[in-house]
Amino acid sequence: MKTIAAIITPLGMGGIGTVRISGPDAFAVADRVFKNQNGKKIADAKGYTALFGKSYNNESLVDETVALVFKEPKSFTGEDSVELSVHGGSFVVKELLNAVLSAGARLAEPGEFTKRAFLNGKIDLTQAESVMGIITANSHQDLKMQQNLKEGAVSKKIGAIKNELILLAANIAAYSDYPDEDLPETRIENLEAQLKFAKSELHNLIANYNAGAVLKEGIKTVIAGKPNVGKSTLMNMLSGYERSIVTDIPGTTRDVIEQTVMLGEIPLKLYDTAGLHESDDTVENVGIKRAKECIDSAQLVLAVFDGSKPLEKEDKELLDSLKDVSKIAIINKTDMGTVVDEKDFDGIICVKTSAKLSEGYDKLVKAVAKISGTDRLNPDSIILGTLRQKECAQDALGSINLALDTMQSGFTIDAVGVCIDEALEYMLALTGERVTNEVTNEVFRRFCVGK
Repeated sequence: MKTIAAIITPLGMGGIGTVRISGPDAFAVADRVFKNQNGKKIADAKGYTALFGKSYNNESLVDETVALVFKEPKSFTGEDSVELSVHGGSFVVKELLNAVLSAGARLAEPGEFTKRAFLNGKIDLTQAESVMGIITANSHQDLKMQQNLKEGAVSKKIGAIKNELILLAANIAAYSDYPDEDLPETRIENLEAQLKFAKSELHNLIANYNAGAVLKEGIKTVIAGKPNVGKSTLMNMLSGYERSIVTDIPGTTRDVIEQTVMLGEIPLKLYDTAGLHESDDTVENVGIKRAKECIDSAQLVLAVFDGSKPLEKEDKELLDSLKDVSKIAIINKTDMGTVVDEKDFDGIICVKTSAKLSEGYDKLVKAVAKISGTDRLNPDSIILGTLRQKECAQDALGSINLALDTMQSGFTIDAVGVCIDEALEYMLALTGERVTNEVTNEVFRRFCVGK
């Protein structure tokens, strides 16, 4: 396997910049670039030690350099690795990389260091996928979820289910080969109970996925309502600054205004829309049309109402249009007194606010957490980290359900075993123990160079 190298720190001004070298010739390549001040070779250094010296591109000095040495298999990739660190700066780090490539390494592909860690058995595929999750984490809860993945929480959970299925498959195989033997593990009641256990565990993993995806990807959230109910003021309250123009004149907002904000631990992709009402203004009608299109594609609608006035025709029409949409009713302008009753909203989650005075924020945080399902997650929740993992789990669950149906329909135990074997294949694909090169390449293609 070829020795690879890449810059593993962000380019730009900083304290240090680092180039990682990994592969069978990592020490030889590093020794062609790095010269220790005491004359010691990197190849002769112990693992987990640091050397100080200077790096050179041919005879030209690059910079003072610290070399960290990692010997296989006790390195991130499982291979001999060296990390050369110089002063942070785009040019000097690029110059160091050029020196390393000239010394015999090739440029690493996106995610290739992590891919080698996977191929060398240092991590499984769920842990590998968590690396990018950690890099892109946007909240404390999201980071904790990705760290749990990296530490193998999902791997252990999947391993427990997988071991249960392996035991079932082995018992069924033994029963098929020796039908006259008394093998209590294959009694129908035990077999059904074990399958139901695996079904329950997989169902819980899948159920948590959507809430975990909300923490990672956010929610497309549309602020909707008739004119002058405080939609733009709410947008500004959530944004933390005057993102939308606010006036007392109805119809001020004529186009969709977008802003991504953090509401507690949840990213909201906010869309402030034109007021929904009948209008003879051509430009305003274009804005109203766009507002309705946004509502149709929204994952969540914050339906805003003027709480100081009774519900009007446009308010009721908005509620009727949101029957099949996730929504929260924002009863706004509480600073002017509240006339509207929560009973008017027929069981919809309601939050009373005065967006003008920035009141009601904490209640809205709790309401969004409840409707998105993130309120049931705790820092140690075990959550599938990617859509690929979810699809594997769903396929495995489908095979287990088929096994239960096959059993209850009176088919032979061999037919049940076929379903269990299929479920096992999906579980092994989830962790990467059995996965095609195409799937592996697709996983690591999304990584950045240097990881």
